[in-house]
Amino acid sequence: MSGIFVLGEEKVRPGSYFRIKKNGDDSEVAVVNGVVAVIFRSDFGPIGKAVTLNKDEGYESTYGTGGTTDALREAFKGGANTIIAVRLGDGGKLSSLTLQDDSGEDAVTITTKQPGAKDFSVTIREKITDPTVRECIIYSGTKEFETVSFLAGEGEAQALVDVLAVSKNFEAVIAEGKEKAVLDNVLQSPFSGGEDPTITVEDYSKAFMLVEPYIFNTICVDTEETAVHSLLYAFINRIFDNGSLTQAVIAEKSSVGLETREKRAAAYNDEKMNYVLNAKVETTYGILDGYQTAARLAGMIAAVASNSSLTHTVINEFTDTLERLTPTEITKAETMGCIVLTMNNKDQVWIDSAINTLITPPDNKDKGWKKIRRVKTRFELLRRCNDITDDLVGKVDNDSNGRLTIKAQLDDVCFNMRKEGKIISYSIMEDSSYEADGDSAWFIIDVIDKDSAEHIYTSYGFQFSTKEV
Repeated sequence: MSGIFVLGEEKVRPGSYFRIKKNGDDSEVAVVNGVVAVIFRSDFGPIGKAVTLNKDEGYESTYGTGGTTDALREAFKGGANTIIAVRLGDGGKLSSLTLQDDSGEDAVTITTKQPGAKDFSVTIREKITDPTVRECIIYSGTKEFETVSFLAGEGEAQALVDVLAVSKNFEAVIAEGKEKAVLDNVLQSPFSGGEDPTITVEDYSKAFMLVEPYIFNTICVDTEETAVHSLLYAFINRIFDNGSLTQAVIAEKSSVGLETREKRAAAYNDEKMNYVLNAKVETTYGILDGYQTAARLAGMIAAVASNSSLTHTVINEFTDTLERLTPTEITKAETMGCIVLTMNNKDQVWIDSAINTLITPPDNKDKGWKKIRRVKTRFELLRRCNDITDDLVGKVDNDSNGRLTIKAQLDDVCFNMRKEGKIISYSIMEDSSYEADGDSAWFIIDVIDKDSAEHIYTSYGFQFSTKEV
């Protein structure tokens, strides 16, 4: 006979038993951490597409450092290992520069591949260490942005065009009859004609649609505009209904009244919305406020493991909160769903309480949904279970053996998460309210997930007499 087996089970009867297993270690393959979607402005880089950036490569070679690319910087500093980046805008103009040959005639025109007013300039010179090689150095301001080398002498105009053919940022076209031209030396000759694209609130909606196909833990935007925040709120709830598990992080500037900010945070009342209340901070490299601090927290929330809490986590490179709140103000703000930055007893900036804007949970949610840690845990469990059951769709029969296979795979996920210290206990069963029929089967997974010790109460007893009892 044949049939299904569960890991650790020893069958009594002889036979060939099978078990469907996902290749690889589910606890490693299926965990998604450290992925942040960032919507921002720049004076260079791809428009109208989502670009995946990793921490090792950074963002400067793709988008430069202009505009609001500091949101990318802060997300990486917060711990993001991957960013799904979308540069905002519509329209704009390319910038270009024409190089001349040694007779003073136009020979090669270099044009940016993306619109923007970035301050590019070009130097053409002999390579210092090898006079048989020439260099084309493209600067952004005073910093080298891209450099290519080509053979010196007859035909170097064509050689420059050839090496720039593989550039992701620039393209070059040779003038008619100048294939054998020798280029004249130039020193940081500027590009011209570039214009930044225009940006409207509608561009944020378009950007949200571009990141929608990707999996990410958090999303942030480069603005404090409440109209954009409202669009973001609607977006994350819409994609949640379609199975996307992500959280948004927003902030407003300190110039907005404290009470106004608190009320706006409370109005979301949603575990997927995180609101940084007092975002103006001093760092080792300057002052941040609003969206910049929100991007830092977005990186931290995305990166933190779901068996850890960000409560009382010190924020690297933050040296002072420039809007310090009183204990009474902190308590009030946290009852309104705000993330408050405070100073610890070592004069370090940390997160006072890692909470989201959920204040009054609906009937189908407990108070655990108010905590960032538990939202991370629950979203991870949902994602991992959904991924593994998706792999089984159409691969097993809807009979007792097939449903045992599904339960076994779900059990693997929950067992691993318990082993990882993310949940305490779980149970998996078929839903007795619905009888499996046709191509439909129903299951119930009951989980007790972990929390951190964040409120420690200690009672002290003292006596007047100095004699030991």
